[in-house]
Amino acid sequence: MTEAEIFEAVKEIAAEQLDIDAGTITMDTNIKEDLDADSLDLFEIVSELEDKYDIDLDADEGLVKVSDVVKTVKAELDD
Repeated sequence: MTEAEIFEAVKEIAAEQLDIDAGTITMDTNIKEDLDADSLDLFEIVSELEDKYDIDLDADEGLVKVSDVVKTVKAELDD
């Protein structure tokens, strides 16, 4: 799976979770500052990604930007 495909899934999940327009999310988007997400929101996003891809992620693993989430998911899938 490519980073672009993972990015699309992250955008979709984050937009639904935070009730925002997915078009406003880029790889450089800061999850907490730009999307006004709190730690529970991030946990929910990570949880949905874990279910979608059947992987285990650590929500406290320095996930600041959307790109951090995408790279972490890709690394887990590539293992």
